[in-house]
Amino acid sequence: MKFRRRHPDEPEINLIPFIDVLLVVLIFLMLSTTYAQHTVLKVNLPQTGDAPPTQLPLEVVVAVSSDGRYAVGGAPLPSSDAETLRRALSEAARGRQEVQVVVAADALVAHQRVMTVLDAARAVGLTRIAFAAQQQQAAP
Repeated sequence: MKFRRRHPDEPEINLIPFIDVLLVVLIFLMLSTTYAQHTVLKVNLPQTGDAPPTQLPLEVVVAVSSDGRYAVGGAPLPSSDAETLRRALSEAARGRQEVQVVVAADALVAHQRVMTVLDAARAVGLTRIAFAAQQQQAAP
């Protein structure tokens, strides 16, 4: 009786467990990521009792810190003068007039700093302006 030698099966790589692990990691990262808008400057927004408005897709957020520094679209400006702010707003708007400027000023910022943002937006031709605020928490 002649026995044949069996050739061992070729090893194969099973990708299904690898894909399962990648999907679990992807789901974990999606759930652990916050979708809040973060600005470069630390800004303590004033509070309001109204419901937050819906966000528009074409908006430029101008953050004003309590020490008077500006950030346009999340990028801090090198100086706090009005001309630099005007140039940054003009670049952020890219010539579109329907862009809304959202002023996210710290609650302790000087009123003049907010007026500088409004003047710079007007000089660039942006007339849609909104102010960011935190929603007031209800007392228990």
